[in-house]
Amino acid sequence: MTDRSPEISDRRPLYERYEHLIGQALAILIALIGGTVLVLLIGENPLLVFATLVDGALGSPERIASSLLQSTPIILSGVAACIAFRGGLFNIGVEGQLYMGGFAAAWIGFAFQMPPVIHVIAGLLAAVAAGGLWIAIPAFFRARYGTNEVVSTILSNYVAILLTSYLTIVVFKRPGGWSETPGIAETAYLPQLMTYSRLNLGIVIAIVAAILLHLFLTRTPAGYGMNAMGRNRSFAEYGGVPIRRNTFFILLASGAVGGLAGGVETLGVHHRFMEGFAPGFGFDGVIAALLANGNPIGTIGTALFFGALRSGSLLIEVDTNASREIITVFQAIIILCVSAQILIRNRRDSTQGERRWKI
Repeated sequence: MTDRSPEISDRRPLYERYEHLIGQALAILIALIGGTVLVLLIGENPLLVFATLVDGALGSPERIASSLLQSTPIILSGVAACIAFRGGLFNIGVEGQLYMGGFAAAWIGFAFQMPPVIHVIAGLLAAVAAGGLWIAIPAFFRARYGTNEVVSTILSNYVAILLTSYLTIVVFKRPGGWSETPGIAETAYLPQLMTYSRLNLGIVIAIVAAILLHLFLTRTPAGYGMNAMGRNRSFAEYGGVPIRRNTFFILLASGAVGGLAGGVETLGVHHRFMEGFAPGFGFDGVIAALLANGNPIGTIGTALFFGALRSGSLLIEVDTNASREIITVFQAIIILCVSAQILIRNRRDSTQGERRWKI
């Protein structure tokens, strides 16, 4: 008995590290195979479709900038999801928080006159506050009564999208325009990084947010407590971590970063709020965080991957007979693979834990 226990504890972390990488690579490989089969079924050449996808994402400086632009809200949404994941929680409502943050930033942009820089900061702070407030009710019920945050945050997505649609179409509709608010003042524009692209300072904000979260998780006592919560809530509570309070504030922080994603998209790209202004960016961020196993730095890479897929898919419809929706199928296969991987790992860990207790 005494010889076997040290063997398990020494090998387990290294094995898990490689297991995650292998699992993520397998998820992408299976998605590639699934996408290839789908392309063959519609009678198109898979090599042509994938070459077009790569060319559309990386074929020129303009296309690379477009990929980075698409990646920006996905990175921030992924960071929002990572905050919850590392605390052992699931914020699936990033899409709704992104919409609320985007609308709040637009409102500050078109309803108030401020000097440059201050106007941008005020818009981003409004986005952060809107995202945090939007998740406050699910966070309170999760912390106080232990309700399922997955269900409540998913439902909040639909309410947020419909609420912002109502405000855009009925209350703040631009006279003579479509489903959009008035444009924001130029003083609220996020500075652009290139003249030939709408790529803006948002990409820098997103990467800095991911790095700051990584430093918080690895270099601070609060981050250590958060990681402990995510790994074993009972053990963390026994060690003195305030579970209820941390649960509330972790979800609040996650929602705030989700709101920031919407603010960056509004102030940096559209310069107004409109219906469907950021379709699916929040969900893509959650997938990117899952694929990176909740690692903020890894989420930058997976978000860039999804941003490139989005950007490259635009050229697929132009140059081939395939639909850009093939990318949606590609992402769905990745979700299935990653979800299966997490399920199998959790079940195995639970079984191994029971086995260790019996030894």
